[in-house]
Amino acid sequence: MKSIHKLVYAFFLLAVLLVNAQPPNPGGGVGGTTPGAVASPIDMYVYGLAIIAMLFIVFFTKKSKSQKA
Repeated sequence: MKSIHKLVYAFFLLAVLLVNAQPPNPGGGVGGTTPGAVASPIDMYVYGLAIIAMLFIVFFTKKSKSQKA
C-alpha cells in the first residue's frame, strides 16, 4: 500500500513540474512591463476571492456538521 502512495506522489510531482504557467526566460532577468499596467488580471479580485473562499469554508463546514448530527 505504501508503494502505491509513493507512485501517486511521484506522478503528481511530475505533473506539477510539467505543467508550468510561465515559459522559461532564456535571456535571464525579469523582463520589462508597461508602467502602470496591472501585473495580473486576477490581482484586482484578490480580496473578493478571499472573502468568497471564507464563505465557502463556513458553508461547507456547517453543511458537513449538520449531516453528521
